[in-house]
Amino acid sequence: MLALIERHGVRVYLKHDDNKARKLRYNLAAAHGTGHTRLLTFGGAYSNHIRAVAAAGQRLGFATVGVIRGEEHLPLNDSLTYAADHGMRLAYLDRATYRRKTEPAVLAALISRFGPCYVLPEGGSNALAVRGCAELPAGIPVDFDVITCACGTGGTLAGIAAGLSAGQHAVGFAVLRGGPFLDDEVRRLQAAYGHATDNWTIDYDFHFGGYARRRPELDTFIAGFRDRHGITLDWIYEAKMMYGLYTRIAEGMFPPGTTIVAVVS
Repeated sequence: MLALIERHGVRVYLKHDDNKARKLRYNLAAAHGTGHTRLLTFGGAYSNHIRAVAAAGQRLGFATVGVIRGEEHLPLNDSLTYAADHGMRLAYLDRATYRRKTEPAVLAALISRFGPCYVLPEGGSNALAVRGCAELPAGIPVDFDVITCACGTGGTLAGIAAGLSAGQHAVGFAVLRGGPFLDDEVRRLQAAYGHATDNWTIDYDFHFGGYARRRPELDTFIAGFRDRHGITLDWIYEAKMMYGLYTRIAEGMFPPGTTIVAVVS
């Protein structure tokens, strides 16, 4: 991989960053400021956002409810076990109802069931999350031209792009199939934040079959990256981004001299 980078004349830095904490920072302050004691949010069975909300809730004294897409499967996977062990109450919505999770009737039924809640959207992506993620680029200590991130709900990309300087560009790598709706979602999130930009794109070619799905070539890539760099990439998000990034470098997408920062969150 180093040979590939050198051959194409680009430089790649990894930026380790907890984007879930960034997305929660201002939301948790808002929940506290409005007197809420319970957080309710949504996610798939492998959602890192669900894990983050459970951990934050336990640490900061919020009760937490995780509404999970699909049916319950026992035993719980590692992600949901972590959430439950950190005090999160898990509930499940069938996929048809889950697609309607933002409708007033569905939300009202959940709040009636669990009590007053500060509701966080799936992935934590809202205007306050964009505000938190917009602070990420300023903390990068090197000059760069391009920054990349994995893209699930669009919040991280929306925020990173909003925080870039002139001449910099953000690339999101979609981790779920059927993702072109994400372009509209990033625009919506930036509009809600109040800072729309055109300095970003989304690459939809590296989802490997869809969210929380993988293929042998992705596993081979993860193993090789770990052997070379001592870093085990998360296969749901960051491995897909890095695979896509190295593929695009090999294809000559980035001119020689480009400095790229890949956010590994």
